[in-house]
Amino acid sequence: MSATPVRHPAVAGRFYPRDPTVLRDDVLTYLSQASGEPAVHAQGCIVPHAGYIYSGHIAGAVFARLEVPELCIVLCPNHTGKGRPLAIMSEGVWDTPLGSISLDSEFAAAFKRRFPELEEDAAAHLSEHAIEVELPFLQLRQPRLEFVPVALGTGRFETLAEFGFALADVIGAQKRNVLIVASSDMNHYESDEITRIKDHSAIEAILRLEARELYRIVTEQNVSMCGFGPAIVMLTAVKQLGATSTALVKYATSGDISGDRNSVVGYAGIMIR
Repeated sequence: MSATPVRHPAVAGRFYPRDPTVLRDDVLTYLSQASGEPAVHAQGCIVPHAGYIYSGHIAGAVFARLEVPELCIVLCPNHTGKGRPLAIMSEGVWDTPLGSISLDSEFAAAFKRRFPELEEDAAAHLSEHAIEVELPFLQLRQPRLEFVPVALGTGRFETLAEFGFALADVIGAQKRNVLIVASSDMNHYESDEITRIKDHSAIEAILRLEARELYRIVTEQNVSMCGFGPAIVMLTAVKQLGATSTALVKYATSGDISGDRNSVVGYAGIMIR
């Protein structure tokens, strides 16, 4: 019998605390900063993936508002350039300082059957941080969590839209709730003023559930939103599944923390029902 594949943390101790007690306390603090409104069922969300000191309060505000189901599909951009452009992991567990999370191999297999362009590829995930940083939030919101990780290294709209339709089909065949998490930061390394203008143009398209318009804005206005691909997939899927309601839960830039307004990164937390 072969050993269960284990994906070990790549950025613990850098993007977030390695010590489980400190990590748990930090994440619970971020979750407690939400508005106090009751958690609601959602089909999708966009959350940032920077170091917790910069974007943890945004992610916490979103995850505190959601009823996190036992299955999440977590989509991220491929920052490392490693692996295949549409890379899934189907078997094994991902370790975090808070414990291990199993992958839902049955859902992953159904997804690969529906969308054969999706390839089994652990290399794309080995050093990628953009899914890893979301997991402690999901673990604390849902102790029975299983998930399916996908890293997207393509920016071709037609491929992303087809991916979204396929994902909607597989989710629609489930007899349980599924949350699609799109991991993305917003505009990078321009002034706070320019970043806020660019980001809110992109956010308006997201809030209108207009995936193609988001793509147009990102490409024509040079919005360096690293996870626009995951966002397009998520928007396409949830719209196909009947989503109608959106909300910008929280927005900030790194300048709000660092005080440096000359070169910032934007962070948006959005939920879709």
